[in-house]
Amino acid sequence: MILVTGGAGYIGSHVVKQLLDRGFEVVVLDNLLTGYRQAVDVRAVFWQGNIQDEPALDRLFETYQIEGVMHFAAHCLVGESVVQPLKYYENNVAATTVLLKAMMRHRIAKLIFSSTCATYGVPDIGILHEELPTRPVNPYGRSKLMIEQILRDLADAYELSFICLRYFNAAGANPSGVIGECHEPETHLIPNVLLHLLGKTTHISIFGEDYDTPDGTCIRDYIHVDDLSNAHILALQQLLYGEKSATVYNLGTGTGYSVKEIIKACEAITGKKANVAFADRRSGDPGRLVASYEKATRELEWKPEYSLEDMVRTAWEWHRRHPGGYPSEQ
Repeated sequence: MILVTGGAGYIGSHVVKQLLDRGFEVVVLDNLLTGYRQAVDVRAVFWQGNIQDEPALDRLFETYQIEGVMHFAAHCLVGESVVQPLKYYENNVAATTVLLKAMMRHRIAKLIFSSTCATYGVPDIGILHEELPTRPVNPYGRSKLMIEQILRDLADAYELSFICLRYFNAAGANPSGVIGECHEPETHLIPNVLLHLLGKTTHISIFGEDYDTPDGTCIRDYIHVDDLSNAHILALQQLLYGEKSATVYNLGTGTGYSVKEIIKACEAITGKKANVAFADRRSGDPGRLVASYEKATRELEWKPEYSLEDMVRTAWEWHRRHPGGYPSEQ
């Protein structure tokens, strides 16, 4: 059985569905602070709780024979991390160490860690590979990098085997339309554009149009959430059936799209016109962030399958069917 912490969240719920579809048994641990019970596949076992609750973790590990852990339970808003850094260090670092201690007590030595491209900070090159220096510029990125380092130390001291997956911009929804992206507040570009096109907001803001890019707006690497999920399962299989591992992989598409290109793609899929407002640059926003995923292809035999059109189309279907997100009751 696989334990998925944060399995009621956006990425976690998609990974849970793919695990179940591929024959894994899954138990989800989530406090539902930002996740949704409705997002958890009914085939999974669900425990509502916190990863810093040591007695609850002990009960869970004593109840189920856990082969590996996939850890998504983290706060992930960059701006919030700047104004509430302790919240991020307490949850993303301190609480994760509680989970790791419980894993060590129960001799569970395989972990997939949900990391982030924010560990790179503001690099001076546009295509990012795993050997670049890590210089995070906010508490969110620093909290993720701290756990990466802790995992390396544990791998040296114990039998821990781990893989850290550094995401770029997750987007889209499962084609079934059953689960999708639902955040409060929503900070991601594609859902914000689509929610605007659904009439939920009066405009969509572009922060800066004077970057050194073809159309002056920031370029980012967008990856479909089901491509991310597939990479997680390939990484898990490497841990379960391969040799001991302690490594990091970027997960992106190797292709960047500007803010204006994303808005145009959303307009094309929906047949609606966006009301765009321009604003000043946000501090710390680099002009271009695109992933090299060659290492994941070489070692995990993974590559992204979904196009930008697929990402927008599946996201639109989700938001169109669920304009208010998940219902408040089951």
